[in-house]
Amino acid sequence: MNCVVCQTVLTASDYCPKCGCNVKALKKIDALSNFYYNQGLEKAQIRDLSGAITCLKRSLKMNKMNIQARNLLGLVYFETGEVVAALSEWVISKNMMPEGNLASAYIDKLQKNTNRLDMINTSIKKYNQCLEYCRNGNLDMAKMQLKKVLTNNPKLIKGYHLLALIYIHEGEYEKARKQLKAAAKIDKTNTTTLRFLREIEEQTGRATNLDSRFKMREKEDEKQNGSIVYKSGNDTIIQPPEYKEKSITNTLVNLLLGLLVGAAALWFLIVPAKTQKINQEANKKVVEYSGKMATISAELARMQEEMEASTESVNTAQTQIQEAGEKAAAYENLIKAWQAHQEGNSDTAANAIEGVNAELLSVEAKSMYDSIMKSVGSTVRKKYVNEASAALESGDYDTAIAGLEKALNIGKQDKNTMFQLAQAYDKKGDKENANQWYQKIIDEFPGTKAASDAKDYLEANGGSDQAPAEGEGDGEVPTEDGGETDGEIQSGETIEE
Repeated sequence: MNCVVCQTVLTASDYCPKCGCNVKALKKIDALSNFYYNQGLEKAQIRDLSGAITCLKRSLKMNKMNIQARNLLGLVYFETGEVVAALSEWVISKNMMPEGNLASAYIDKLQKNTNRLDMINTSIKKYNQCLEYCRNGNLDMAKMQLKKVLTNNPKLIKGYHLLALIYIHEGEYEKARKQLKAAAKIDKTNTTTLRFLREIEEQTGRATNLDSRFKMREKEDEKQNGSIVYKSGNDTIIQPPEYKEKSITNTLVNLLLGLLVGAAALWFLIVPAKTQKINQEANKKVVEYSGKMATISAELARMQEEMEASTESVNTAQTQIQEAGEKAAAYENLIKAWQAHQEGNSDTAANAIEGVNAELLSVEAKSMYDSIMKSVGSTVRKKYVNEASAALESGDYDTAIAGLEKALNIGKQDKNTMFQLAQAYDKKGDKENANQWYQKIIDEFPGTKAASDAKDYLEANGGSDQAPAEGEGDGEVPTEDGGETDGEIQSGETIEE
């Protein structure tokens, strides 16, 4: 045990050997936690699981670091069918003491058996569905589901309680008693089980014997035989009862028993016919119930189809609304660009034309769009190139690629923008697209410095130069200072080297 102040290992003294803190109360609390843990262990060994849970909770209330108490509480929860609560306690225990903790073995063992874990999860979900059936008054479906739940998870005490409660509600007290006896085998002192049994005893006037059938039979045999059984060393000696002479009373009793046996035999001859009639009526009800279930299933299938059709209609309408919104936005931006163009405000027109999706425009609107782009296309293109260059310098290659591709879609493609796009793909690591643009520069601008640089990068990336035949240029003419310029430049467009 460690000091809560300085974490020093404590001795038999009531004071910490290092910081001098009074740890007498701390030791009493730890001792009390261990006391409740021992009580919980004893109760768990005799299957008093409810009492064990109470004691172990008190132990953890005194000392939440009592790992043994927390692990045992998880085992008790697991034994009562509360798998979620058990896993919660084991996970907390594992986090408190990661090394040398049995909780890790419990968790691993449960997780390895995936089929068992899935079956438990399914049974818990079905139990919750049964609660919903009961709230809605659908008791027949709840009973059918609960029987499946208890087959998959026979330790779920809550399932026995709910099924017994349904039987009590329907007046089937013996069936309810059977379910509660099964729950008592798991947890002998569960208060809910005992409370329901007392309710059944008050309704039926008959007490419930929770002893096993084997023990009851032994007691009855001892009473009937009247034999005295005792042991002598390793031998078991059975002393037969004393012989008593029969009297007239015994004769009358035997005669009465004979009459009762005869009446019972007559009864057993009549009962089968009644039983057959009852079975026929039951089978008839089963057939009627099956027909109703088939009708309900067909109705559910029809409603499901209608719901799916409605969902598809809603999705289609939402898609159409979205497309209409995008188209309206394109036309709105086109109008703004046209107004700015008419006013001579090129920057505003360029900003507005960027938000126009030309694919959504009609033929007339596309003509207006092309007219504006002839005037402000160079501005828009220059803006895309400048933004892409800044993104390329900052390492945002995706933004640079998107901007350069937009710039290349405006007017005629130039070698500088194409080279920047190839560089962006190259720096991003997309060698395939980079090589394609390098090759395109070599093909379309042979004999230029850009083509020479592109060839060097293409070879560095492991590509092969497929240069066009000599004299197959794209109309480039040399400038006076020995450089090259594109054969066609839009009006008012400047290209920065």
